[in-house]
Amino acid sequence: MASENGQESAEFGVVVHDVWRHFGSVPALSGVSISAPYGQVTALVGPNGAGKTTLLLILASLLRPDRGEVRVAGADPVADPFGVRSQMGWMPDSFGVYDQLTVYEYLGFFADAYRMKRASVPSRVAELLTLIHLSEFAYQPVHVLSRGQKQRLALARALIHRPRVLLLDEPASGLDPRSRVELRDILRGLAAEGAAVLVSSHILTELEEIADRVVLVDRGRTAGEHTMNELAAQARTAYRVRATDPAVLASALQSRGVQATGGNGTGTELPPMSEDEAADLLAGLVGGGVRVVAFEPLGSNLESVYMAMTEERR
Repeated sequence: MASENGQESAEFGVVVHDVWRHFGSVPALSGVSISAPYGQVTALVGPNGAGKTTLLLILASLLRPDRGEVRVAGADPVADPFGVRSQMGWMPDSFGVYDQLTVYEYLGFFADAYRMKRASVPSRVAELLTLIHLSEFAYQPVHVLSRGQKQRLALARALIHRPRVLLLDEPASGLDPRSRVELRDILRGLAAEGAAVLVSSHILTELEEIADRVVLVDRGRTAGEHTMNELAAQARTAYRVRATDPAVLASALQSRGVQATGGNGTGTELPPMSEDEAADLLAGLVGGGVRVVAFEPLGSNLESVYMAMTEERR
């Protein structure tokens, strides 16, 4: 199978082409096509009901598509589910745990399920517990963990067998701010080591910090695939500016035909513009003698694209 740009699927951990899936008469996927390259983090973004979780379940070999072509680590999840699972780590948005097992036993159980060599299991479990900061709970039962700690344990479970492809559905759910930063670093590290990481989340600002590229899905179809650099060039984002003299700032903006709003203590809000337009405006304000002390985007490029995609749903 080749991707749309002619590159062979061997360069991609995930390749999906024209996949359909219905639940009764309700279409969940209507010809979706995506790709996730090795060595990169790909964000899967779309509104509720767009088909993201259905797609991830198909990739995880837990749901059969009605039609279409799917490859995960080069294997077909329908024809060779065990081949896929041996190369794929799966972290769903909710999962069951064996509460009476200790944290160490829990990870050891999944190491056995993946038929890892017994001699390598202790060091691998210790490595992962250090990575997710749960070493002190190694011999505590799983039920004593908080929701966020269980979420980190789920990530370790998905990584136990060193998968080449990682599928994550809302991995930051329940995590505190520090754990979210650590998750970002872990995913970036896995991509740097050559893994293909596909992650779905509603926390768009964090996805923008993690991802190399984004796949937009809506109503079961692909609405676009972009690198984060392409999004930055295309997106139009609102900005906020603050100056030492608000009256001078207001006059300078008016003279440039900029319709500003919200002149309060946090600054003056500016209408959506591209990065180039924002840079030109800032240069003009400073060059015109306005003492600007803050100039920042409101939201993110990914949020702007998402809001534009879902505008008609209002």
